[in-house]
This record gives sequence, structure tokens and C-alpha cells, in this order.
Amino acid sequence: MTSNAPRIAPRFVSTCPTRPILDQVADKWSMMALTVLEEPTRFNELRRQLEGVTQRVLTQTLRRLERNGLVTRRVLETSPVGVEYSLTPLGHSFREPFTRLYEWTLDHSDEIERAQQDFDRRGNG
Repeated sequence: MTSNAPRIAPRFVSTCPTRPILDQVADKWSMMALTVLEEPTRFNELRRQLEGVTQRVLTQTLRRLERNGLVTRRVLETSPVGVEYSLTPLGHSFREPFTRLYEWTLDHSDEIERAQQDFDRRGNG
């Protein structure tokens, strides 16, 4: 038996250019780093503001953000040499939709936590 229903094409084919971008911006450390970069900030200050991130993970995160054009890196001529990160214009343009997402998580975190507890109580987790 064959169906006459039209076949729906996948929205996120493996070659879709949005996939690596969504992977980057949906990463928790990327989101947090973009949040704290309100002004040019040195690496160690970023690390202090992002409790739990390792130096290695923060370095990788900032490199990916820089590669994607959201962050710029500047070497400071200090002793010892320092590095400062800041948002690019593209990074600033991302703050508006991200801020809305972040505010949504704040507004609904209690509701989500209750749903998680209900789910776990039912033995599904």
C-alpha cells in the first residue's frame, strides 16, 4: 500500500549551514561567555565569572566564538602579557535574541524544575 501524502523534506539536512552555528550558540559555555562579555574583559576575569569552567574549555569556547566572528581577541602589552576579549558587532547583534532566551529561562525555571521533579517521581528518569 502506498501513500499519496507528500513527503516532507528534513529541515536540518546534514549540510545545512545553520547546524554548526546552532551548535556553537547553544553550547552552555558559549552562552555564558557571551553574557558576561558586556565590555572588554580579560581571560582570567571571564574565568572567575564562569564558575566551573576549566581553562581549557574556556579557551576552546573563546576560539570558536572568535572563529565565528562573535568575539575578538586582543593581546595586551602588559607584564605578564594579557589577553582581552570583547564582542564584535555581530556578537552584539546576538545579545538581543539571547537576552530574550535567557529571560525566558529565568521566568520559567521554577515551572521547568517542577516538571522535572514530577517526571522523576513518576519513575521516568
